[in-house]
Amino acid sequence: MLQDLRRSTPHAQEHVVMGLEKEANELVEQLIRGGDQRRRVISLVGMGGIGKTTLAKKVYNHTQVLKHFPDCRAWAYVSQDCRPRDVYMQIIKQMVFTSTKDQQVLETEEKLTEHELGDFLHEHLKKKRYLIVLDDVWSCRDWNCLAKVSNNDLDCLGNVFPDGGNGSRLLLTTRDKDVALHADARSTPQEMQLLSKQKSWDLFCRKAFLDHVDADRYPRDLVQLGREMVDKCNGLPLAIVVLGGLLSRNMSHIEWTKVHDNINVYLAKEGSQTGVMTVLNLSYIDLPSNLKPCFLHLSLFPEDYVISTRKLFLLWIAEGFVLSAEQADQQSMKVTAEVYLNELINRNLIQVVRMSVNARVVECRVHDLMRELAIRKAKEQNFFRTHDIADPLSSSTSNSSLFSSKCRRQSIYSDMERYASVEHNTPYLRSLLFFNLGHEICRISQLDFIGKCFKVLRVLDLEGVEVESLPSIVGTLIHLRYLGLRHTGLKLLPLSIGNLRSLQTLDVNNLKQVPNMIWKIQNIRYLYMEGQEDDIPLKIDTLENLQVLSGITFKQWIQNNSSKLTCLGKLKLEGRYELVEGVEFWKSIAKLRVLKFLYLKASEESSFPSLAMDSCLYLSKLDIKGHMQKLSETFQFPPNLSQLTLDSCRLDCDPMPILEKLPKLLTLRLRAKSYLGTEMHVSANGFPQLKVLQLLELSKVIKLNIENGAIPWLMQLHCHFSTRIFGVDKLSNLVEVKIVNDSMIPSFSRSSRYHLYWDHSWTTNRKGQNEFWARRRKASDCQTCAATGLISDQNSAVAVELIGPIFSRWDSTREKGS
Repeated sequence: MLQDLRRSTPHAQEHVVMGLEKEANELVEQLIRGGDQRRRVISLVGMGGIGKTTLAKKVYNHTQVLKHFPDCRAWAYVSQDCRPRDVYMQIIKQMVFTSTKDQQVLETEEKLTEHELGDFLHEHLKKKRYLIVLDDVWSCRDWNCLAKVSNNDLDCLGNVFPDGGNGSRLLLTTRDKDVALHADARSTPQEMQLLSKQKSWDLFCRKAFLDHVDADRYPRDLVQLGREMVDKCNGLPLAIVVLGGLLSRNMSHIEWTKVHDNINVYLAKEGSQTGVMTVLNLSYIDLPSNLKPCFLHLSLFPEDYVISTRKLFLLWIAEGFVLSAEQADQQSMKVTAEVYLNELINRNLIQVVRMSVNARVVECRVHDLMRELAIRKAKEQNFFRTHDIADPLSSSTSNSSLFSSKCRRQSIYSDMERYASVEHNTPYLRSLLFFNLGHEICRISQLDFIGKCFKVLRVLDLEGVEVESLPSIVGTLIHLRYLGLRHTGLKLLPLSIGNLRSLQTLDVNNLKQVPNMIWKIQNIRYLYMEGQEDDIPLKIDTLENLQVLSGITFKQWIQNNSSKLTCLGKLKLEGRYELVEGVEFWKSIAKLRVLKFLYLKASEESSFPSLAMDSCLYLSKLDIKGHMQKLSETFQFPPNLSQLTLDSCRLDCDPMPILEKLPKLLTLRLRAKSYLGTEMHVSANGFPQLKVLQLLELSKVIKLNIENGAIPWLMQLHCHFSTRIFGVDKLSNLVEVKIVNDSMIPSFSRSSRYHLYWDHSWTTNRKGQNEFWARRRKASDCQTCAATGLISDQNSAVAVELIGPIFSRWDSTREKGS
């Protein structure tokens, strides 16, 4: 049985442990720290093969841990097939029993029921300070069964592992972050990270070159092959160890080349219990049925591809993977899709690339080996086929054998003209995705074959592929739900687009004009059409299911009856604002009873007057981009506004005296040229609810003064390097700081004290700017702080030590308290 083969023990020696010293020391500190005497559950979370068990073994056998838990330690392997009785027996057999009564009970252990064993273990542990490792816990339900947590009281500590107030600890390893948070909501799970390129190479050398890290001793050709194979492992320790062990048996160039050219095959086959795919496959097996197609769908995307979550959600909805509680409840589908994504992330099947200011995932990717697993499973189920550069359409391959006739989904990475010209024998194809990977000019001159060959197509995505024209035959795809045409160079859409009665998503940009046939697509929910060149009439008020409308002009909007758009939750308008009458415009917006997000973008030659938005009672998020003649007064803003972004507004007067009075504002972003002055001032009691303040691109602002009592709940502060901030030492809830610098990274004195309270680093953003990033650690993770709460007043001075020099431009003459 696979679980038996993978069974872990604390005594199995790990011959190669790389880069875990920092993590081990932090974990040891959490286990033995004397400040918190409550029973705590410390969790190690990460994808399969990332080294959770290895780190747990290292800590379990650590000298300080042995001293702190001298006579009551136990290690138990749980697995997917969780059997509480077996786990209890594993723990009991490692305990020391001195009383005659206990020894008599143990002699009849085989006759004891699961509950009797749990009660016996509880009675023994409540007298001890214990450390118990539960390795490989898969679900919240398994934790409840092991700890005997009541389903009616999930805050109950459980009946098996008592809290004696003596510093007892449980150490969990799991692939699912939800399990860790469920077991102990007061502890922060330690999330394992993939190895860096250098640490990956060091680990490989120790395995492949038999503990010799000096790779210069070996032939350059082997070193080059080795580095390329290590890159394919993408920092996953298990894959690197398996690969290194395999190659250490034969140091010939021929053997290494053979493995290099078939690396995924070797990683899958190597070892019945430690094969990489075997280990990763357990994560797939554990997925609930609603998440499996979502995971398999990720196999359509190219290797290392950064996936937009907005697009991913819409694709999942179009595929039919996302089902709301009630089919009629279309508004909840994107919410449900986001729940699915977050669950896959928590299970460590998807990696986060970028988060929004609201802590929502904006971009994600899939680890190369996890993608390989998805591809294998997808092919087993005829879920999809792919054609890419590594698998070219050779002249020797018959057209009929390119794709199985049963294939439902195809993704095309290259040689698109040739793909368009071959004979297609996949009449039941549902999804066709093209990807421009930048290797060549991606162009398709003729798309008629799509309408002729794929009659039941649901998804067609041509984003980034140069398309000369969209033929009218596309209008015959009556089952089409998703049509992606962004960045294709298209200027016109055929009038037959109005025949796509099943279409849910149309995503296109930079058209010369949008045909006035959109009103016929009455099932459409997500309409993106930014960058229209011609501002011609466009009827859209028949689209009662529309939830997102992005790119309609102000003039087009005012010509429609907005009261009919009863489902519209997000609206982006652009163009010349002065072409509409202000009072009538805002009346039309106020009719949208479910509108939460409004984005207004004025053209270069246009400008906004003072905007009267107070009638928009339901609006919570507002973005304004473009010249503003004057900032609206506080009472003119939507009363329930929680997020505001101003961009290129070119305001001459400090906006803070007006904005600081918005009572429900949580996030404020002032982007490039939103304010042209040099100083800003926040008065006492200003911004009573604000948690996020971003001033990243205001390079002309040299001073921000924050009075005592202002912005009491501020947690994130982002600003430009040139801005001096006074009063930052009073921001007791400040958790994260980001400083952007256009030039070189400055040096500064690193106080030893703030390392206890702040994690920090320099990075480079996508604009090529340097960013200083600092996040205050939880007080429970600091050696000298109280065990509860995010921030304690006693470390405010430490915050000044760290960020004070930054905010005062790193000079040595900064004023006290800056």
